[in-house]
Amino acid sequence: MDSAREMIEALNRRLIEGVVRPLGLDSAIGTEELVKSLAAALAQDAGRLAELQNRHYRKRLELWAAYALNRPEAPAQPVIAPDPSDRRFRAPEWRAQPWFDFTTQSYLLTAEWLREVAGAARLEPHAKKKLEFFTRQYIDAMSPANFPWSNPEALKLAAETDGESVNRGLQNLAADLEKGMISMTDDSAFEVGRNLAVTPGAVVYENDFMQLIQYRPATEKVFERPLVMVPPCINKYYILDLQPENSFVRYAVERGHTVFMVSWRNVPAAMGRANWDDYLEHGVIRALAVAREVCGAGQANALGFCVGGTLLGAALAVLRAKGDEHVASLTLLATMLDFSDTGELSVFVDEAYVSQRERDFREGGLLHGRELALTFASLRANDLIWQYVVNNYLKGGTPDPFDLLYWNADSTNLPGAMYVYYVRNTYLENNLRLPGKLTMCGVPVDLGRVDMPAYVLATREDHIVPWRTAFASTRLLGGRIEFVLSASGHIAGVINPASKNRRNFWLNADLAQEPDRWLAASTSRPGSWWKHWGDWLAAFGGRDVPARSQLGNAQYPEIEPAPGRYVKEKCGSVGGG
Repeated sequence: MDSAREMIEALNRRLIEGVVRPLGLDSAIGTEELVKSLAAALAQDAGRLAELQNRHYRKRLELWAAYALNRPEAPAQPVIAPDPSDRRFRAPEWRAQPWFDFTTQSYLLTAEWLREVAGAARLEPHAKKKLEFFTRQYIDAMSPANFPWSNPEALKLAAETDGESVNRGLQNLAADLEKGMISMTDDSAFEVGRNLAVTPGAVVYENDFMQLIQYRPATEKVFERPLVMVPPCINKYYILDLQPENSFVRYAVERGHTVFMVSWRNVPAAMGRANWDDYLEHGVIRALAVAREVCGAGQANALGFCVGGTLLGAALAVLRAKGDEHVASLTLLATMLDFSDTGELSVFVDEAYVSQRERDFREGGLLHGRELALTFASLRANDLIWQYVVNNYLKGGTPDPFDLLYWNADSTNLPGAMYVYYVRNTYLENNLRLPGKLTMCGVPVDLGRVDMPAYVLATREDHIVPWRTAFASTRLLGGRIEFVLSASGHIAGVINPASKNRRNFWLNADLAQEPDRWLAASTSRPGSWWKHWGDWLAAFGGRDVPARSQLGNAQYPEIEPAPGRYVKEKCGSVGGG
C-alpha cells in the first residue's frame, strides 16, 4: 500500500510538472491573467458580483448541509449534476462514496460560478473572448477527474492491480514527455507508406520547400487537366490520403483525375528565414506549373485545404495579377480568406503576441510544430488533452488506434518569418481580403481577380475555420461560386468518404443572403459531399485522354515512390510536454 501511495504521489507531481505547467495553467497566461481580468472587470459592477457571490454561497451551504446533517450518505437529489453529455463523471464510482460525490458537486459549483463571473465581466469583445476562453481552460484543467488522488476510478484500478496501473501510467507519462506530446492514439498501429498514404504514385519534382507527388491512374481514360492539391503546411499532406477506405486522393483518382499532391517539407533550422512569398513561389505556383508540364495541359484544376487553401488563394491572386490564366477551377476546403471572425483561435493573436513573435524570429528560427499542435488541442481540451491524461496516465491505459489522431499528432515545423507574416496579415490585421493592400511575389494582390469557378466547402461544427467565415470567401472571389456546407467538424466534415454515405450537406444557390439566412433557406442532402464535388469538378476536367502508363516525363522523371521522404520527417521534441 505504501508503495502504491508513493507511486500515486509521484504521478501527481509529474502530472503537474509535465502537463499542467507547460499548458500555462499555473502561469501568467492562465491563473494570473484570469484573476487580474476578473478583478478589473467586476470592479465596475460590484452589485452584479455580489449577486453572483450570494447565489454561489447559498448553493455551497446547501451542499455542505447535505453532507453535514444527520446522514453520511450522499444526498438523493444533488445540488448540481453534471451535464448529461459530460463523460468525465459517468462511472458509478463518482457517486458510490460521499467524498467523491461531494468533490464532484463542489467542482461543478465552482465551474458554474467562474463561468457566470466571466460572462458578467464588462470588457471589450476581444478581452471578453479571451477571458471566457481561459476561464474554460482553467475549469477543464482543474477537474477532479484529472488527478489521481481525486479520481475514484483511477484509485479503484490502482487497488485492484496492486499499483500496476499507476506504474504503467508513470511509464506512459515519461514516454510522452520524452516525445514532447500526449499520445492520442496507438502510434504502433500506423505507418506512413504502410497503411497510411498508400495510394500508388511517385515524387516527380522536389525543392527545398516541397515534394510533388503524381498518383498513378486508376482508369483507362483520364481528364486532360490535372488536379493539384495543396494541403495545410502545418500538418502532413496525408490527411487527404489516409487509409484506402477514407482517402480523398484515391476517390479523385478513381473519378479519372490525374492528381498531384504538394508534400510540404518539415523545414530544418537553416530555412528559418524562408517567407510567405517563398511558399507561394516555390510551393504552390511551382506545383501548378510542373503538373501542367507533366500532363502537357494548358490548364490545371487546383484544390486547397485549410491553410493550404489560404496559400492557394494568395498564389492565384499573384498569378492573376501577372495575367496568368492557367488554372481552370478552384476548390477550397475549410479555408479562410477573410479573417474577420476566426473563432477561439483569435484569443491567441493580438498585437502583443504578434510583436513578440516578430522579435523572436527577427534573426530567423522555427516555429515548432508541437507549439501549434498544443494550441489547436487546447481549443477542445477535454476531448484532445484531458481524456488522454486520465486514460494514459491515471489508469495506465493505451489509446485506441485512430488514423485521424495519428495524423493530428504528426505536425511540421514552419519558418518563423513565414509564420509571423501570416498571423499579422491574416488573423491580426485581415489584410488579405483588401484589394491591393498586400504585395506578394512583387505584385499587389486582389482576390477579386481570382475569377475562375470555385467550389467552397465549409463544415458546420468547425472550431478552426468557422463556417460563416468560410462563407465570406463568396464575397471576395470573382468567379461563379458553389458554396457547400458539410455536417461535422474541421476534419470529419471534410474526410467523409462517399462510400460510407454518412452525415449530410446543405446547398443553396442564393449567395446574396447572409450566412444564417442562407442556411435557413438551404436544402439538406444526405450522405457525403464528395460525389457532389466530383460531379462539379468533372465539368472543368477538359477532354478525356488515355491514361499515361508512366509518371512524370523526360524533364520530371520519377524521383522515388510515394509517399516520398519529406512526409516521413518528424518534428524534434521541443521539451516541456
